Amino acid sequence: MTPTAEPAQGNHRATYREVLAEPRFRLLFSTRAVAITADALRITTFSVLVFSSTGSALLSAVAFGIGFIPQLFGSLLLGSLADRLPPRVLITGGYALTCATALLLALVRMPVAASLGVVALVSLATPVFHGASSRLVAQSLEGDAYVLGRSLNNIAGAGAQLFGLALGGTAVAALGPRRALAVSAVLYLGCALAIRIRLPRLQPGEFGGTPGSAGGDGGAVRASLQGAGLLLRGRTVRRLMLAQWLPVALVAGAEGLIVAYAGERQFAPGWYAVLMGCLPVGMLVGDLLVGRLLRPRARERLVVPLVALAGLPLIGFAAEPGVGVSSCLLLLSGLGYAYGLGLQRPFLDALPQDGQGQAFGLLGSGSMTLQGVGPVCLGAVAAGIGTGGAIALAGGAVALTAGWILTWHPSASPLPVPNCSTGSENGTEQHACSSPAQ
Repeated sequence: MTPTAEPAQGNHRATYREVLAEPRFRLLFSTRAVAITADALRITTFSVLVFSSTGSALLSAVAFGIGFIPQLFGSLLLGSLADRLPPRVLITGGYALTCATALLLALVRMPVAASLGVVALVSLATPVFHGASSRLVAQSLEGDAYVLGRSLNNIAGAGAQLFGLALGGTAVAALGPRRALAVSAVLYLGCALAIRIRLPRLQPGEFGGTPGSAGGDGGAVRASLQGAGLLLRGRTVRRLMLAQWLPVALVAGAEGLIVAYAGERQFAPGWYAVLMGCLPVGMLVGDLLVGRLLRPRARERLVVPLVALAGLPLIGFAAEPGVGVSSCLLLLSGLGYAYGLGLQRPFLDALPQDGQGQAFGLLGSGSMTLQGVGPVCLGAVAAGIGTGGAIALAGGAVALTAGWILTWHPSASPLPVPNCSTGSENGTEQHACSSPAQ
């Protein structure tokens, strides 16, 4: 793989108007927002469908999360395809595949085990087309515009998820779960058609990728495993991935205990939904403020304080506060999620040019997997120390993560990212690194 030879970016602050003026980003942004709405609708409706068929809370929970964990395996085994196939084919195919899955669940009455298997199998391909889309965004936006593009995606993603959850409840009540699944299929189909019609036909070499075919299943798997190994062996990339994975996974684990916490504290019915809405609201506000008001270097300097902000408020749950204080603590924690904006440019700069698609797919799939594992682990802890204690423990772990990031990312200066080249001589891996110009 050849490393990115892009110089360090300056301190120019882009605007959302500049970002939305880019046609490719605007298309990918709008279709992704619709797809996230469809995801939330499909996932919750499928969970309701399984529960109505079996009466099992466990199987309903499995149905909710069955599409998360397989994504990591898909990224490891198929991730190289994001850099080896044309992006229009991959992104259109991804939306068409999820459309077909939603239609199959809506129209065919399969055994629960079979329907779970279908969802898990399809999710293996998710990192491939997500990686291709993320790579195309990175190639379409330059400098601080890329960071604001990620900010816009975060804001739209949180809003679309909330809208999808609300739409799911309304659709199930009005149409029933199977017809509601058909509604999600229509949304996916619209995304597939929009990408197919409006996105130019680009070959990998035209946007910085590696021209060539998949080379067969065996070749794709070998290339994917080798590429993932190369990415994770690099200390800078590995650290930046962990820094983006761990706080989010721990806070997601705490979020998974909110319903149980509200029940233990005997809050009035419906208040758990208010508490769960505080985190995404905080995320929206934090991304908007940090993305729009701060310059690039200021965002990078605030990475550690914002990670700490994501964790420290959760420690207050050790005192088992009431509804008002709990809402404020969760809102503050959500604000800290904006720390990720300060890591976007360093992460992109650290990636090899011909492995960006796989890296973005691995980043997303690893995050999704850990967000699925986090609630399970903290749920087990809560059985021993209570939900308030478990949420506080998660907050403490996030604060410790901030301390770990501080050891290699001093908050007083921008994150140093070396430009490294990797080669091979006589079978021995060689590395050459130099610090970018400040």
